Formats: sequence, C-alpha cells, structure tokens
Amino acid sequence: MTESDPYFIKICGMTTLGDANAAIDAGASAIGLILASSPRQLTLDRALAIAAGTKDRVLRILVFRDNDDESIIQALELIDADFVQLHGPVSDELSRQLRKRSVRVIKALSIGTEEFFEFDDGDVDAVLIDGAAPGSGASHSWDELADRSFAAPIIAAGGLDSMNVAEIIVGTTVWGVDVASGVESSPGVKDRDQMKHFIEQSRTAFRERAKS
Repeated sequence: MTESDPYFIKICGMTTLGDANAAIDAGASAIGLILASSPRQLTLDRALAIAAGTKDRVLRILVFRDNDDESIIQALELIDADFVQLHGPVSDELSRQLRKRSVRVIKALSIGTEEFFEFDDGDVDAVLIDGAAPGSGASHSWDELADRSFAAPIIAAGGLDSMNVAEIIVGTTVWGVDVASGVESSPGVKDRDQMKHFIEQSRTAFRERAKS
C-alpha cells in the first residue's frame, strides 16, 4: 500500500468532528470511527457526519469487531470511507463485497494467537497488531513480530502513548501506529495536547529510524 506519507499515524475512537479536526491539524494520517461495541462506539449518523466533515483531508477508517457482513456493507453504503478495519473472522463473501467497492482493508490480529500466526495477509492492505483485548489500552509484548513475517504493512496498536511510541517504532519494522485511549482525558474524549505530542513523537521516531 502506497500513501503520500512514508508512515501512518492513526488516532482511533473519534467521537466528535472537533477532535477529528484537531487530529488532522496536528498531522494525523488517519482517524478511526468505531461502529462496534466500545465506549467510543458511534451511531451511523454520527460516523457519517465526522467522515463527511473530514473527507479528502485524512484517511477515514470504519472499525468493526465481529459485526455481521450485512451491517458492514450497510455502513459502507451510507458512509464514504477509505478503509475498513476488521476484528474477527472475515468471510469470503465480505472480502468480495469490499473489493467490489474498492474499499481498502486493515485486518486486526491479536499478537501471539493462532490467527496471528496463520492468517494469510496477501488479500489485505495492512495488518494491525494489537493485544489480547483490543481497545482496552493494555500494553503487550512485541517479541512475536520477530517470529512472524507479513507481506502487508504492519500497524502497531495496544497500549501506545507518547511515552512509548518512539521505542516501538525504532525497535520494530512497523509502518504505522494506532492510538485511542493513550491520547484521551476520558473514554472517547481526546486530549488535544496529548494527540499533538503523540504525533510529534511518532514522526520524529519514523524519521530517525529511516536514517539508521
């Protein structure tokens, strides 16, 4: 997957257009709009408003976890998203429907699980590597990345914040990073200073890694 940016910084769990605009102004590559059970879950109407208000300014990613195929397709018929991020099984029919709509796919994998080691990433645009409880904000080990190669670009998630993101970028080959709770004052409420600091730290680390 080729983007104008050499790296990918996603702020997930947006709940207001104001926070989304602040993330864009701070230099985020992408925003995540969650349509699954979560403290940051959006209604379709709210997700549509944020996606429409940020169109052509940032990559807009709809996040699903164990949603049925019909609800995912219905959401995409309403919301003009750039990506879907899928947690849980992905049926062949859903894959076909997503390709038919030219929607790019990020497949979320929990590190160390059977799916992490066995999933064929040849048909997705990126893999997002998270911990055992995606969305919890809990940190986890990255050691298994040394034992598993992926064809698709890798996005690191799970327990990231401005204090540890540089270490993870420099210590791995990840193409992108994803944060939600690590830049919040409370669930679903983004702290704009924390978002800015996270993005600055991430960009600096990616640049430093490119030099080495």
